[in-house]
Amino acid sequence: MIKQLWLRIRQPVDPWLFLFTAMLFALSAVLLFSASNQDLDRVLNKIVFMGIAFGVMWAIANISQATLMRLALPGYILGVILLVLVEIAGKTVNGSTRWLNIGITHIQPSELMRIAVPMTIAWFFHHFEAQLNWKHFVGGALLLLVPVGLILKQPDLGTALMISASGFYVLYFAGLSWRLIGVMLAAGSTLVYVVLHWDWCINILHEYQCRRIATMLNPMEDPLGAGYHIIQGTIAIGSGGVFGKGWLSGTQTHLDFIPERTTDFIFAVFGEEFGLVGNAVLLVMYLLVIVRGLMIANTASTLFGRLLAGAIAMTFFTYAFVNMGMVTGILPVVGVPLPLVSYGGTSMVSILAGFGILMSIQRDRKLIRR
Repeated sequence: MIKQLWLRIRQPVDPWLFLFTAMLFALSAVLLFSASNQDLDRVLNKIVFMGIAFGVMWAIANISQATLMRLALPGYILGVILLVLVEIAGKTVNGSTRWLNIGITHIQPSELMRIAVPMTIAWFFHHFEAQLNWKHFVGGALLLLVPVGLILKQPDLGTALMISASGFYVLYFAGLSWRLIGVMLAAGSTLVYVVLHWDWCINILHEYQCRRIATMLNPMEDPLGAGYHIIQGTIAIGSGGVFGKGWLSGTQTHLDFIPERTTDFIFAVFGEEFGLVGNAVLLVMYLLVIVRGLMIANTASTLFGRLLAGAIAMTFFTYAFVNMGMVTGILPVVGVPLPLVSYGGTSMVSILAGFGILMSIQRDRKLIRR
């Protein structure tokens, strides 16, 4: 009976993806113990969330691709309705209206769209697989722009960027024309040029967002204010050198110079304590997860599976790239956590939900081959 139960638990789980994820979680628990000044309660809380996230991953891995496709559009519609309700009656915290009171708790509907948007666009292209043309790419873009526009109004630039990336990856893997990609790059370059000028930027973005961009370009302009995060992050990483100062020995960390050191800036803690070698190991671990996701996408049995798996893998890459970029000062600070390593339950559960979808896609391929 125990053997049968074990086989039931193991059946939907992709062993490689599970192994790489567990390695990142183990690393995150060790790092969080140091970043939190040896706060064992916080580490235990993270472990509890790990268990919940793995449970969500396992549950989704048991759902077939056909069921996922049926859930895609209703999930998207529900998410858009909730985003509209946030605009009408959402709860405002620190100037941002992102939460909705549902009686027993507050929810952040934008988190639902992290999965619902790429899933729905992938379903859309799968539905019209035999007759894809430019009109369908316009339709896919509209499916992306509606929730992104609503999230930008909250405002939540970080989440909007992540959802935009996930939707773009689906469009790209579906065969988006390189001409259109060139036009998008040109438009993006023009927008970047515009927002780099303060007088123009404040007419497009919120003032605090423009200030973050200005701070990225010159953090020393306000070293004790807006530039403090970037300056302290780069000092910590640089002071780690090649081999780091050692676990629990980071001076920038334990003297409280690094802000948000358990969440958005935990990469600075890692760089200080484990150095360039540790950073290289972390990058390899992330690369293993991404490559495994792309391998699942490459062998998926349906267009829906290929597009969705590819988008999930590349969105995971984007999470890591954006976080590391903002900590090292090459990107603006947008509040994106380091995936699976930063403290926080919501992000962890949403990422593991995506991995559950990857496992579902891989499981369906195995069933078809049998």
